[in-house]
Amino acid sequence: MSSRRISEDGRVCRRCLCSPEGVEVTMKALYGQQNSPGEEITFVFQERLLSEIKLEKELLPVGREISGVVLEVGRKVTFFQPDDEVVGILPLDSEESGLCEVILVHEHYLVHKPEKVCWVEAAGTVRDGVRAYTALHYLSQVSPGKTVLIMDGASPFGTIAIQLAQHRGAKVISTAYSLEDKQHLERLRPPVEGVRQPLVARVIDVSNGKIDVAESCLEETGGLGVDIVLDAGVKLYSAEDESTSKSQLLPHKHDIITLLGVGGHWITTEKNLQLDPPDSHSLFLKGATVSFLNDEIWNLSNVQQGKYLSILEDIMEKLSSSIFRPQLDEPIPLYEAKVSMEIVQKHQARKRQVIQF
Repeated sequence: MSSRRISEDGRVCRRCLCSPEGVEVTMKALYGQQNSPGEEITFVFQERLLSEIKLEKELLPVGREISGVVLEVGRKVTFFQPDDEVVGILPLDSEESGLCEVILVHEHYLVHKPEKVCWVEAAGTVRDGVRAYTALHYLSQVSPGKTVLIMDGASPFGTIAIQLAQHRGAKVISTAYSLEDKQHLERLRPPVEGVRQPLVARVIDVSNGKIDVAESCLEETGGLGVDIVLDAGVKLYSAEDESTSKSQLLPHKHDIITLLGVGGHWITTEKNLQLDPPDSHSLFLKGATVSFLNDEIWNLSNVQQGKYLSILEDIMEKLSSSIFRPQLDEPIPLYEAKVSMEIVQKHQARKRQVIQF
């Protein structure tokens, strides 16, 4: 979480702090450092003068999901006033690290934070909310009566996607990679008092590798298949070619195509997905579609700005009304941010990590 000040041209500018002697004070922020492509990213605290704008090329800003208070606004700012509580996501080309006390952001990347929503929830949910909206609203048009398969539903993103799909009236099926994940999914309930029906109609436990996901989904849908599949990665090759234990639990791309219903939508997070001609032919016969989930698209064109801000506002409204109940770890102080980011990079965190100032 950070504080921000908005300048005259509509950007949030750094707060320039001066000592009694008139010497500028430096601000410490966390950045990632990668010496060569494919190499593991290391994280370093970097002290920079608050007046600096350009960032060293080898430093990568981290912590792009932010929430905080506006410090000052310029004459051309129309959306915010000083002391407004805001939340947003820094753009891909931002040179600012969100893990800093004062940062520079364009006002068009922010929305107001509802009073009922705490800082940690706002910053910890906004990214997963954008991904869920992108997948279920804009790539697949979820609606009442649809059946949605959400892979790895116990992940922070999967949990938000389940809550959004169920809120829109869809029937949700999900996979679990461990007994703990299965129990978490079975405990999910709507926010309405007195309603005990679980959010997930069926939890498919794939932790032992013996359950056939496609067979289970066809059984649950009476052989019709599911309308929307939101994967968490897919197995592209045979089992012996997959290196990690988690990849062994992923469904094969053929399984996804098999369990898709007529006119179904497959939303994939697998950026290297390869479909062979027989795969494409099967999708053609079903009239099914494949879409790639990339939630960064909203800031690649100004044409999408209105929709993007509407998504952010709706996410905050659903947080305020408890429709979204995120999986968050305890807030982490800034001095532990480096260790936290290393844990996240190694995919060892099952809950969202939020740095609190």
